[in-house]
Amino acid sequence: MKRIYSVLVENRSGVLMKVAGLFSRRNFNIDSLAVGETDDPGVSRMTIVSTGDDRTIEQIEKQLNKKLDVIKVKTYAEGEGINREMMLVKVKYNKNNRRDIMENCEIMGAHIVDMSNNLMIIQICDTPERTAMFLKMLKGISILEVARTGTLSLTKCSESE
Repeated sequence: MKRIYSVLVENRSGVLMKVAGLFSRRNFNIDSLAVGETDDPGVSRMTIVSTGDDRTIEQIEKQLNKKLDVIKVKTYAEGEGINREMMLVKVKYNKNNRRDIMENCEIMGAHIVDMSNNLMIIQICDTPERTAMFLKMLKGISILEVARTGTLSLTKCSESE
């Protein structure tokens, strides 16, 4: 089962290495990892997606909470939060497939952010599932490079917050 860990940590050097080391030492896999500063420059949010059984997921949360640099850990299933991923794709195009690429972009809400005579860079920001679907739609085209952010996630809004 897939879980998302939203981890607030102190924004100091070495914290990422300590958290990644925790996963590595216990042989837990990280499916996706995104880290960035929050509105407080002293605090960063790590969004970690990992897969495992109930015991593994419970262990990961317990181990994260033991780390001194960790301020707060929230764990939730994929459907409990708003998840987004950004992807940039550089493709080679020609006059025969240019229109198809542009139509796929329009359908999926992607944007062409750079273009030359035979290359274009496309940006999409959507759920991880839809970004993967968009990449599959482009498989018949000459994909040169792909860069993905990994999943970013926040729990859904509720009146009790």
